[in-house]
Amino acid sequence: YLVDRVLPMLPERLSNDLCSLNPHEDKFTFSAMFVFDKDYQIISEWFGKTVIHSDKRFTYEEAQAVIEKQDNTFAAELYTLNKIAHSLRKRNIKEGAIQFETDEVVFELDVTGKPIGVMAKERLDAHLLIEDFMLLANRSVAKFIADKGKDLEIPYVYRIHDLPDVDRVHEFSLFAKELGFTMQTQTPQQIAQSFNRLQKAAREDPALKVLSRLAIRSMAKAAYSTYNIGHYGLGFTHYAHFTSPIRRYADVLAHRILEQNLESTQRNKKIELEDQCKHISAQERKAIEAERESVDYKQVEYILNHIGEEFDGLISGMIERGIFVELLMSKCEGLVPFNTMNESFSIADHGFKAMGLHSGRVLHFGDQVKVRILDADLERREIDMELVE
Repeated sequence: YLVDRVLPMLPERLSNDLCSLNPHEDKFTFSAMFVFDKDYQIISEWFGKTVIHSDKRFTYEEAQAVIEKQDNTFAAELYTLNKIAHSLRKRNIKEGAIQFETDEVVFELDVTGKPIGVMAKERLDAHLLIEDFMLLANRSVAKFIADKGKDLEIPYVYRIHDLPDVDRVHEFSLFAKELGFTMQTQTPQQIAQSFNRLQKAAREDPALKVLSRLAIRSMAKAAYSTYNIGHYGLGFTHYAHFTSPIRRYADVLAHRILEQNLESTQRNKKIELEDQCKHISAQERKAIEAERESVDYKQVEYILNHIGEEFDGLISGMIERGIFVELLMSKCEGLVPFNTMNESFSIADHGFKAMGLHSGRVLHFGDQVKVRILDADLERREIDMELVE
C-alpha cells in the first residue's frame, strides 16, 4: 500500500471484484466460525468452505458512526460485535499481548497525486474491532492445525515473533529511565507489561510517544516459519495469517493446508514449506520498506510547499551533526544541524540529550521545540530545519 497507489498481489480484476466480498452478491469463502455465550466465551468453532451474501459494506468511518450513534439498520449487530471485540482485546492483554499504538499518517492528495495535507490517522473502535476478530481467526486456525498434529507434526505456515533481545531491551530501559519511565525487564512477561504501561503513559506524554516507537525497534521482527516458537508480541503460543488471502501469499498457503486437513490428514514437506516461508518473509520486508519510503517521499513533497514556515515538533533523535525533529501535526521528520545553533554541542553516550559547549544549554530527547523549514530534498528524502528560539 503506497501513498498514491495500491499494488495488489492478485490482478485487480480479481482482488477488487471476483475475490472481493461485494455486497448483495454470493461469494465463495473459507470461514472461521465461532459461537459465543452471553459472557463472550467461545463455546464452539468451525472451519470450512462457505458462501457469504453480504448485506452491507461499511467504511471504517461509517461503521464507527453507527457504533457511536446507534442509528443504523445494523446498529445492534455492530454494537454486539464491538462488545465481543472489547472482551477479546481485554483477554489478550491479560494473557500478555503488547498493545503497540504507532502513528500512521494519511495524506490528502490533489488530482495530480501531490500531497496537500498530511495528518496522523486515528485508530477507531471500528479498526480495532476488525483486528480483534482477525486475531481470533488466525490464532484459532493455527491452534487447530497444531492440535491435530500433536502426535505427528503437520507442517504449517506460522506467524512467529521471537522473545526480545535481553541486551537491547536493557539498553532501551536505561534510555527510558532517563526520560522518567521505569521498566521491569527481568522476565519476558515483565517486559510486555512494561511496554503496555509505556503505551498508556504515552497517551498523556508526547515525549514518551516518541519513545514508544523506539520500543518497537528494540523488539525482534515477526516472520513466517514452519518452526512454531509462538508470537511474543501478541502473547499467543499459536498464530498464523489466515484472513487476507487476496493480499498475502502466506494466507493462501494457510488456506490450502487447512483445507487438506479438515476431513483427512495431509503433510507437506517441511523443508519445502520452510523455503517458501523464508521467501515470503523476505518479500514482506521489501514491501514494508517500500511503504515507508513512499510515506517519506510524500512527506518531503508536502513540506516543499512550506519552506520558510514554522511548526511545533518533538526532538525524536540525535546524531553528531544535529537533532532530528518530528513535526506534531504532519509527523514529518527533519534534521536541525548543530551548525545552525551558533555553538557546538556534545551528545551524551546514550544519545538522549545534547549539551551546548558554551552556553550549557541542554536539549533532551522528547523536548517540544519550534522549527522553521529551511529546505527539502525530494531525491534524498531529507528535510532541513532550524530551531526558532
